[in-house]
Amino acid sequence: MTSIYNKENSELPFSSSETKKQTSYPRWYSPETGICHSTFPSVHLPTHPFLDVVSLIFSHQHNGFSALIDSSSGFSISYSQLFPLVKTLASALHRFGISQGDVVLLLLPNSVYFPVLFLAVLYLGAVVSTINPLSTVSEIKKQVAECKVRLVFTVHDNIEKLKSLGLSVIAVPENVGTGCEDVAFSDFYKLISGNDELVKKPVIRQDDTAAILYSSGTTGPSKGVVLTHKNFIAAVELFVRFEASQYDGFTWKNVYLAALPMFHIYGISLFVLGLLSLGSSIVVMRKFDVNEMVRVIDEYEVTHFPAVPPIMMALVKVAKTRSGKSFKSLKQVSCGAAPLSGKIIEDFVQFLHHVDLIQGYGMTESTAVGTRGFNTGKFRKYASVGLLAPNMQAKVVNWRNGSSLPPGLSGELLLRGPGIMKEYMNNMDATRSTIDNDGWLHTGDIVYFDQNGYLYVIDRVKEIIKYKGFQIAPADLEAVLIGHPEILDVAVAAAMDEELGEIPVAFVVRRPGSKLTQTAVIKYLAQKVAPYKKVRRVVFVNAIPKSPAGKILRRELRNSLTPASRL
Repeated sequence: MTSIYNKENSELPFSSSETKKQTSYPRWYSPETGICHSTFPSVHLPTHPFLDVVSLIFSHQHNGFSALIDSSSGFSISYSQLFPLVKTLASALHRFGISQGDVVLLLLPNSVYFPVLFLAVLYLGAVVSTINPLSTVSEIKKQVAECKVRLVFTVHDNIEKLKSLGLSVIAVPENVGTGCEDVAFSDFYKLISGNDELVKKPVIRQDDTAAILYSSGTTGPSKGVVLTHKNFIAAVELFVRFEASQYDGFTWKNVYLAALPMFHIYGISLFVLGLLSLGSSIVVMRKFDVNEMVRVIDEYEVTHFPAVPPIMMALVKVAKTRSGKSFKSLKQVSCGAAPLSGKIIEDFVQFLHHVDLIQGYGMTESTAVGTRGFNTGKFRKYASVGLLAPNMQAKVVNWRNGSSLPPGLSGELLLRGPGIMKEYMNNMDATRSTIDNDGWLHTGDIVYFDQNGYLYVIDRVKEIIKYKGFQIAPADLEAVLIGHPEILDVAVAAAMDEELGEIPVAFVVRRPGSKLTQTAVIKYLAQKVAPYKKVRRVVFVNAIPKSPAGKILRRELRNSLTPASRL
């Protein structure tokens, strides 16, 4: 990924190898410590140790009416119904045998019931783990075993294969609001049809585990990220509510389109947690579809659309052809997960000039708290991922020796603050290599701050591929491919694609005498992983480049691809 500069302000980073002298620094940067502070005043976070994020969300007063709306049927859950429904479901789960600390797995696509289930589990003091609904049985089995899952909520088609794993499973209806309570979903309707509350709500601490979400981190296979109620409270207050406070208008009048997956930290922080504290309406799409996107934005008068680069590409393409006939209600489009290309930004500004475009930065390990873009009359920095959130600190360090670098110089980004995860589940080595003794989260991303505090992402060195908004850990694919009897060694790296973001490419070392083909490798992997994890291309090589410590040099692999092969 190359650096994207802001044409309007003509800003470019200095090379980290330069020795440019500076005699003065911006007030938010300390040359003595190398710490970058937020340019915003600190936000007061609740200090009472006995507080769960669900109670915090519903303690905020607003005038919101419709909380969650199904985009297909129009079925909705109002704010007056939402909290009672959460408490009813929490009570029913308790009767079902779920206790404080038990883990409940949500294997679901987007649904108006997803936030209800998520919040009910947390309100009970239990723990949520989420997984992509496209995951294979082996992937599900691995996560179930690691998290010691007690109960699974999923779609009806998954029931039999999950019961074969000896799991308690409840089917959640996908087509809501049809007026037909199918017998296949009778267990679910029983859970939500009562009107009782917990006889005695458990004592929940801010430091208690709330969720286990999976991330590749900066290296290796996917790991369980342990997030606490305190982490989620930070996401609500510092990511969602603070950003909303920077704009004029009533937040309960805003309408958000939830096309991003709710099982991912981006979707969780927005649609499952933060926005519900503001009273905004959330229109839920089960899965992204371009034509459906156009209909939903116009029909429901969507004002805010959180997206990822592939969705942005689709949005811009439609805007080019509609000549201002659609998207009139849109006020803001925000993009995360990966930086936007300069071409997408230019086309967006040209064809959707009435819409505010911002980018943001966060990780599962930071509970999505990091930076967020802010455009003003003076600054319109579309290429930046924005300013540090309140209460957050950052460092930019030389990724070879760890020395701190001032604004204008590029290096690895370190983050510290209330959103930083508790740990990687049952993996102290990975935790220690990611969070140092001073509490700094080493992100693995190469960035720089400009003199006004805006952050720019230049490159990623962490081992992760972002394909169509999904996160793929190369090590997970390598672990499967190395099991092929004709593969001696293998590495997976990302190739850039203008429309899809990144695509996984496998670099394979065949055993002597093997005539293994690209088709055979792709087919072998496709049988063992979720569809979105399939490699799209195979390159046969004589050896995999590695560091003296044995670490795969993925950047060398990426650079070995010709421009034509990256398409």
